Amino acid sequence: MLHAVIPAGGSGTRLWPLSRSSNPKFLHPLTGTAQTMLQATMARLAPLSGLSETFVVTGVSHAVAVARQLPDLPESNILVEPSPRDSCAAIGLAAAVIEHRSPGAVMGSFSADHLVRDPAAFVTVVREAVAGAERGLLMTVGITPTHPETGYGYLHTGDLVAGGIREVTEFKEKPNAEVARAYVESGNYLWNAGMFVWKTDVFLAELAEQQPSLHEGLRAIAAVWDTDDRDAAIGDLWPTLTKISVDYAVMEGASAKGIVGTVPGDFGWHDIGDFHTVGTVLPATDEGNVILGGSKDEVLLVDVHDSVIVPGSGRLVAAVGLRDVIIVDTPDAVLVCPRDRAQDVKKLVDELKDRGETAYL
Repeated sequence: MLHAVIPAGGSGTRLWPLSRSSNPKFLHPLTGTAQTMLQATMARLAPLSGLSETFVVTGVSHAVAVARQLPDLPESNILVEPSPRDSCAAIGLAAAVIEHRSPGAVMGSFSADHLVRDPAAFVTVVREAVAGAERGLLMTVGITPTHPETGYGYLHTGDLVAGGIREVTEFKEKPNAEVARAYVESGNYLWNAGMFVWKTDVFLAELAEQQPSLHEGLRAIAAVWDTDDRDAAIGDLWPTLTKISVDYAVMEGASAKGIVGTVPGDFGWHDIGDFHTVGTVLPATDEGNVILGGSKDEVLLVDVHDSVIVPGSGRLVAAVGLRDVIIVDTPDAVLVCPRDRAQDVKKLVDELKDRGETAYL
């Protein structure tokens, strides 16, 4: 059975003030149901991985909330990072712990803050990726592009390997609009959704070759993870680990060697990165408005269209004569901005950091 890993980190700064460092977006119900994003991720992985084979990697400040939201997950499968060291340390820690417990296991990494509209199709694609991993490939799940998107990285695909598995020849950074259009029109590129499937021993061998010090530190921590020496090892070694993404650390170099494969996926995938995206993927009213959370009694709209309203303070949120706006009301902060400036919400968070207004972060 697949060992499923859910990296659950970050603060979702473009979803401020709903998402905060102490209560990030994956702990919120942003899927159109009562489930939080973390709970929805667990649910769609259930056909692929049992509870004992499912892991969450998260930070110290989120570990208690993760345990509360996933009460059936074994406590020993919540891997707590003392500080953020980017995705390679987080995913690599899980790989090293799984390899220590179950040598040669197949592992998949799936972010806690993605939305998937067709879970059954997702399961089918992941199972095909598992078949590629069993052939010794480092697998990704690529997303078939629906439009020229500048906010995602891309996978340049090559020849068919077997079945629906294609070789990945190159990882591409987020492109400008013209380049993104060329990628999509070529038919040779997929969105890089940051989903990975591989055998833990194969991944760790590649990590050892490309990032030997990071590999050594993670293997040393994993060797004592289930012992009383864990805290001492983490305290000594974790701060020394290289801070680098898994794409840069392993996958780009591995693709140059021809050992990275991908399976194209078309299962209604969305990266919920800002409130504009929330407005495009969640059910809307007849006026095109998306109301997230709260009750109907907390929102009063007159001649408001195509807007995203998030009532979260218990107060009435009222608006008249607006179109394409975002209104987010929380107990200590209110956000109002046009939908086409949703990406710029991060600038507010950066300004608050510069001002030392940590209470709002």
